[in-house]
Amino acid sequence: MNSLEFSAWIATASLLAGFLGSLTGLGGGVVIVPLLALLFGVDIHYAIGASLVSVIATSSGAAAAYVREGFSNIRIGMFLEIATTLGAIAGAFLSAHTPTQAIAIIFGIVLLYSAGMSMRRREAAKHHPPDKLAVSLRLDGSFPENGVKTVYHVRRVPLGFGLMFGAGTLSGLLGIGSGAVKVLAMDEAMAVPFKVSTTTSNFMIGVTAAASAGIYLSKGYIDPAIAMPVTLGVLLGSVLGAKFLVRAKVRSVRLTFALVIAALGIEMIFNGITGRL
Repeated sequence: MNSLEFSAWIATASLLAGFLGSLTGLGGGVVIVPLLALLFGVDIHYAIGASLVSVIATSSGAAAAYVREGFSNIRIGMFLEIATTLGAIAGAFLSAHTPTQAIAIIFGIVLLYSAGMSMRRREAAKHHPPDKLAVSLRLDGSFPENGVKTVYHVRRVPLGFGLMFGAGTLSGLLGIGSGAVKVLAMDEAMAVPFKVSTTTSNFMIGVTAAASAGIYLSKGYIDPAIAMPVTLGVLLGSVLGAKFLVRAKVRSVRLTFALVIAALGIEMIFNGITGRL
């Protein structure tokens, strides 16, 4: 295929990735990197560089809609971004010294974990007593549910902060939003309601990606010919996904998403072990 057809196919695949990533809070990078590496034959470091640029677009597209709807907790996002940014810088430096095969295997494991996370049945938000540290940082908030404001209290802030450093390291190493770890940290560790943790994850991933994208750019791993169609596709997909999430039940979408990225994860691990990447 010629360069125009190549860009069109990449943009189309990126649109779907951005849509699904926005719905689940996992970010489109979990689909973009394996698609570019396995389907389009792009070197994994360039795929990660393009994914990081697209993750910034995903966050920009989805975050505005979620903030406007009143779901994202800005104070939690800004506080936890300290940890994810430090982790992203560390991960980006690690990537330059990590063999391609090892990155592929790690990525495959993260994909399988993300598939399980996206299908895990969430319990209804529980009411917890206020946490002293969360209160002092003013992290508690509310979100719209069935036409009324539902108040929630944040818990175990240090544990969530530590998990966010790990999420940032994965983001810098693999070029993904690492939304699965972010959602886990907020939803499970910090007792933040799922819709708030998902939308706040979308708000955060752009800053996390920007911290490591500069390092990839300085090493020459961001190719505009790849990054541009990926970014445009993911941006449009994330906006569509954000509009869909606040109105629809997404169980069937999660099932499709989980099956796709599980298959990609197995393929990445296989290609990493056999040295095909």
